[in-house]
Amino acid sequence: MSAAGSTLPRHRLLGRATVNTVVALSVLYTLLPVLWLVLAAGKTRDALFGSNLLSLKDFSFLTNLHDLFAMDDGQYGRWYLNSLLYAVVGAALGALISVACGYAFDKYRFRHKEKLFGLVLAAVMVPQTVLALPLYLMASGTGLVNTFWAVFIPVLFNPFGVYLGRIFSQGHVPDEVLEAARMDGAGELTTYVRVALRMLGPGLVTVFLFQLTAVWNNFFLPMVMLSDQDLYPVSLGLYTWNSSASVSPEYYPVVIMGSLLAVLPLILAFALLQRFWRSGLTAGAVK
Repeated sequence: MSAAGSTLPRHRLLGRATVNTVVALSVLYTLLPVLWLVLAAGKTRDALFGSNLLSLKDFSFLTNLHDLFAMDDGQYGRWYLNSLLYAVVGAALGALISVACGYAFDKYRFRHKEKLFGLVLAAVMVPQTVLALPLYLMASGTGLVNTFWAVFIPVLFNPFGVYLGRIFSQGHVPDEVLEAARMDGAGELTTYVRVALRMLGPGLVTVFLFQLTAVWNNFFLPMVMLSDQDLYPVSLGLYTWNSSASVSPEYYPVVIMGSLLAVLPLILAFALLQRFWRSGLTAGAVK
């Protein structure tokens, strides 16, 4: 018994050391690219190709920042504004649509309800790149190719958001509360807006964050739909500059600086909304 008792703490210590090692490696794997990006964004073009990236020499952060917004007559500023419109406005409207659809699937009865929801789940498994060509043909038929709407309209509809909306509705909106609102004379739209939507706040924020990340990093759809560089999002614009960097090396510092600025909205959104996001992820876990 004493030998078994002495080996038990040893196994626990070994297990903790293994877990801590895996966590430390995961943190390094995640943070090292970010650290490289932060350090490289403040380096001159010659220093980027040197071996002293970690040193404080050849530091030109402000110069690179000025060159970024001055390059090609301030093209990056337009790209950044386009991404904010596509991602923030699109994610907000898309989250409202997804949560409303999920609420309808949860609270209302209609014909072929589960079959339609099965189609929603099937759509979750379809890669977005597969839909790019059909979306392009539809946009071409309606004359929307190479317009803002060709990228904005498709991001409003998210099958995974509809699925999450139904899950959040099941976990946050009791049927008894809705029945009480109806008995007080509230219509269906009033009940949803004034009662259910407030309860669905954490879910709405969670769907918004998922949608914001997906739209902000969206690359293939804008590349298919757009040819006017004034309509490019940041992801496609930086790709264009990076392709030109092999011929014009002055693009390298601005591409890295632009990549650093491109991750800031996502970090800010998660930092500001993490309280709602955490509570949303635990929806229905405890009743």
